[in-house]
Amino acid sequence: MRLQDDRLLRALYDGIFEQPLWQSFLDILRDTSQSDFVVMSFRSPDDPTLTSLYSGEQAGEEVDIIFTRRFADKPMPFWEMREDRVYSMAELVDRADPLQRAYHDEVLTPWGMTSQYSVRVAEKGGTDVWLSCFGRRPLSVSVSARLSTLAPHLRTAMRMFMALEQERFRSELSAEAFRKLNFGWLTLDAECRIIDTSPHMERIFERSRALRRGRYNRLVAQRPALDREITAAVKMLALDAAARPIAFNLSRDPLMDVLIAPLRTKALVSQSRPVAIVYVNGDRESQADRCEQLVELFGLLPSEARLAWAIAQGLTISEAAEQLGLTVETARSYSKKIYSKTGARGQAELVRNILTSVLAMA
Repeated sequence: MRLQDDRLLRALYDGIFEQPLWQSFLDILRDTSQSDFVVMSFRSPDDPTLTSLYSGEQAGEEVDIIFTRRFADKPMPFWEMREDRVYSMAELVDRADPLQRAYHDEVLTPWGMTSQYSVRVAEKGGTDVWLSCFGRRPLSVSVSARLSTLAPHLRTAMRMFMALEQERFRSELSAEAFRKLNFGWLTLDAECRIIDTSPHMERIFERSRALRRGRYNRLVAQRPALDREITAAVKMLALDAAARPIAFNLSRDPLMDVLIAPLRTKALVSQSRPVAIVYVNGDRESQADRCEQLVELFGLLPSEARLAWAIAQGLTISEAAEQLGLTVETARSYSKKIYSKTGARGQAELVRNILTSVLAMA
């Protein structure tokens, strides 16, 4: 059967991206079927609760409460509908059965619906979907044929929707992890223009002056010499996709590093061709803030905390002493107290204890 200028099919597939979901599809189906009410209901395998989208006048809050309390968890025929088969109201409501007669009298009659056609499909992951048309007057048998034609398309649309929802959920979890670790990424074209970014990247731009969006959406480093190096690296990667990644330090306080690598995964949807991906990682706090946290966390003195943080950044005892204006002997004396208070048995363990402590998630 042809579906009314294919409007229903277009609306069904476009409904995945619509808010509210599938509203246009339900409105068109209600109009073309001359129904008074059209509803699409979902039930996932791990949640018996029905989620419904609809077009038309609902049954009313009181009737909904009656249905939920009395019939939603009962062995009603609509739970056992065979896939792809269209059922009429007469097939779904047997008035000789006390439970079904009560459903008719307490839900359908107050609502005013006398005619119904419904079909059920099951998405591959186990989600059940019911699509139903209700009428206050007898619905044409053509409505049954229309639902039968829609069933395989409804299953495909649901499969696409569930795949998108799964990817959205994974993306949100990844974004949350990146946010906590102050980690972001962005892709660049050969002219160093930003094409796409991770959600948290905009926060990193806001918090740090070391890196920013410039004119024409170009990635710009605060230091001119470093900006030239990054631009040259991106142009080199655009010419040689097999080149090795290149790392740059953007800032020491707070610490921020970037790694620029060739982009080997090609995007099908992009106005400009990305050639490089830039991984950005940094500390959200200044050295002074981190030292205060070390004082609170491990009971270090401020002078000990400053030395501990310097060592955690990879400096040797002598390098840290020079940076902090200490003698090597004083730095070694401090380091013994630091090892004792943090439970570290050497520099490597001290670095691990500090960088994997709660400071990493602060």
